[in-house]
Amino acid sequence: EMIPAVLYGSGIENTSLEIEKKSFSKVFKDVGETLIDLEVEGKKYSVLIHDTQVNPLTQELIHVDFYQPNLKEEVETEVPIELIGEAPALKLGGTLIMNMKEISVKALPKDLPNKIVIDVSSLNTFEDAITAKDIKLPAGVSIDVENLDEVIVQVVEPENVEEELAKPIEDVNKEPEKAAAPKKEEPVEEDK
Repeated sequence: EMIPAVLYGSGIENTSLEIEKKSFSKVFKDVGETLIDLEVEGKKYSVLIHDTQVNPLTQELIHVDFYQPNLKEEVETEVPIELIGEAPALKLGGTLIMNMKEISVKALPKDLPNKIVIDVSSLNTFEDAITAKDIKLPAGVSIDVENLDEVIVQVVEPENVEEELAKPIEDVNKEPEKAAAPKKEEPVEEDK
């Protein structure tokens, strides 16, 4: 099955194409929005899969935009985040919360990663979190987020999830026994 596509970008005219849906879907799954070689009538173009359109009812792919960037200029794109490893804090009964599924990155087209991998095995306690500045980036890639302290992944205590959602912050101090309960293992008052 063929679907329509368009090729455009730096130094080329807009060109309408038809591509084979099945083979494109496989490539797109593997590479995401990274640089690929597109051959059109014997000519090769280095392009990004810039946009895809799907039928809202069937979720079938119906159109693809191929963009040929200037290879010497950085481009910005969203790439998916993939979690690896196991967070020790999950064994304490917590829930892994992922605050973003994709992250905006900037790089030269040839350096664009198809995903950002985050190892969650450093999340030992409910206080630990992985922020944007903790991410190990491939060479030549920078993250394009406003706040580098933005939490991307954390493990949240089970009883605190509902408590924190239900209460204004100042209420926590009015019920010291409840707020202190999770910290039974370290009786701070007695030490002093």
